[in-house]
Amino acid sequence: MTLAEAAAEAERLAEQGAETDLARLRAQWGEEIEAAARSGDYRERAIAYRAIGQFRFRQKTELLRRGLEDDSPACRGSALISLERLSRDGPQPVNQVRSVLHRLASGDENEAVRRLAVVCLRNGSPHRDTIGLLQGLAEDERAGRELRDVAAKVAQGLRRRAGPRG
Repeated sequence: MTLAEAAAEAERLAEQGAETDLARLRAQWGEEIEAAARSGDYRERAIAYRAIGQFRFRQKTELLRRGLEDDSPACRGSALISLERLSRDGPQPVNQVRSVLHRLASGDENEAVRRLAVVCLRNGSPHRDTIGLLQGLAEDERAGRELRDVAAKVAQGLRRRAGPRG
């Protein structure tokens, strides 16, 4: 079984709520994920970063942080997908890397990475600086239409969650 196959199985187990089987799979593949994340091949690193979210590996958020800084847009995107997945249950994973997400959303050279960073910010706490950044992106005529649209939508959701203080 490859790491990608094991990650797909982990995703299936997580969706079924089979925590015992998922924990067993995590124990079996944890070191493999670490090794793949250090690979010289960006494709292996991308699979590893994506697997962290599929395995629901909350203990590997520091490894995801490294993925957010990777030279490869595929790796940054995979790390963002995992970060978004891990942050659905609470804002802590996003809040821990908020400044990195701000940088990616506002300045990454890859438009898809920028959109994924914005989507991740949706699951974080509704900080005023994040809302301001997203509003600025939504109004930036130089940004792509999809990025502006998602930034506007996420900013609106965060403002709503912030209530009168936001």
